[in-house]
Amino acid sequence: MSPIEEYIQTMPADRQPILTELYHFIQATVPEAEEKLSYGMPTFYLKGNLVHFSNAKNHIGFYPTPSAVTAFQDQLTEYKTSKGAIQFPANQELPWELIREIVLFRKVENLG
Repeated sequence: MSPIEEYIQTMPADRQPILTELYHFIQATVPEAEEKLSYGMPTFYLKGNLVHFSNAKNHIGFYPTPSAVTAFQDQLTEYKTSKGAIQFPANQELPWELIREIVLFRKVENLG
């Protein structure tokens, strides 16, 4: 079992399916990335941290670095953001295509 799968198993049962889906989605988007826990969060690493995610009380935290939040700010207007974080409400479908675009942006950024 991967460190990310172990993390997900420690989360509330009602959140495990969406966290697992997010994990597999990112894994499929960047299969070459290393998986680990960093800062206590699931992390995908490719020549540096690509993205982290975490479970919070009312949202799924997605941490693609400040550069990605800035680059995608026009597409993130309906979500709460801060310097390097995006909060996806737990009661809404995740914006899968946007997440894919952000992950690929970070991959290009790290490999560039």
